Amino acid sequence: MTSRELKHEILHALSGLVECTLDLRFGQFIAYLSVIARGPNPEAVWDMEDEELLEAVRGHIEDDNRRHAGVPS
Repeated sequence: MTSRELKHEILHALSGLVECTLDLRFGQFIAYLSVIARGPNPEAVWDMEDEELLEAVRGHIEDDNRRHAGVPS
């Protein structure tokens, strides 16, 4: 996957999370995803790679789907 394709994939995946994160501002949401991807350190948002961001978004979507389906994590 090219860098351009990866960025489009990230944006598409992020659009799927909009409804379940209405209580967060977008910047907060990106910071939250960086913690999922890299752990709770201040550099996470700067050091996170696009692949890690996409994986964090997909993981968040899967967790949200499980919660709504009543399936334990």
